[in-house]
Amino acid sequence: MSNEHPVHAVVFDMDGLLLDSERLAVESLLVSGDRIGYRLSNEFCHSLIGMPADRCRELAVAAYGPDFPLDAFFQRHEATIAELVDAGRLTVKPGVTELLDELDRRGLPRAIATSSGRDRTRHHLRAAGIDQRFDAVVTRQDVQCGKPHPEPYLTATAALGAVPEYTLACEDSPNGLRAAHAAGLRCVLIPDLVPATAETRELAHRVYPDLLHVIDYLATTDNSALPPRAGCTGT
Repeated sequence: MSNEHPVHAVVFDMDGLLLDSERLAVESLLVSGDRIGYRLSNEFCHSLIGMPADRCRELAVAAYGPDFPLDAFFQRHEATIAELVDAGRLTVKPGVTELLDELDRRGLPRAIATSSGRDRTRHHLRAAGIDQRFDAVVTRQDVQCGKPHPEPYLTATAALGAVPEYTLACEDSPNGLRAAHAAGLRCVLIPDLVPATAETRELAHRVYPDLLHVIDYLATTDNSALPPRAGCTGT
């Protein structure tokens, strides 16, 4: 029996949630550091997960000092991760195809709200073969404030013509979870490299091991009386 509010739309994070890309990103960061003469720590690389590019630059300076060659490092990182993706190392996470098929069956619009830049986002989605499966894609360059600010999720929800109360967010990182929660969305947390904590379990509506469980969650929602949709703004 349905016991959850309707889900009118779904907004996904991308890296670590739809795409198994965070491990590639950590590998790329380590390699890029070595190539410019810095041995980066795994802890530092993991601290960048879910962070927008400007925040990543701040964290690099905080960790390695004002002389750290930011431009050279992040340019090398972008090139290296693109090489890894082009080598066929990028895959979708378990349940992605099945969940997108279920959203098609239910006629539910969906968007992406990512901290990645526009070029990387397009490249990764195309390489994974899912670039045509979303109604809107919001990247870091499409908003003034990145996660954990709510703007990415509010922008994506508006692009779908939905309202936060009836929109489900799917996230893997604490930063993204905070953004979705602040925007007023129900958020399903599916941890990737960063395990769930007491804080994230408190903020999350549900914590699942993979996206296949979201299909089961949708079966508990009552979509018999969806609210009227606003006009889709696109993005």
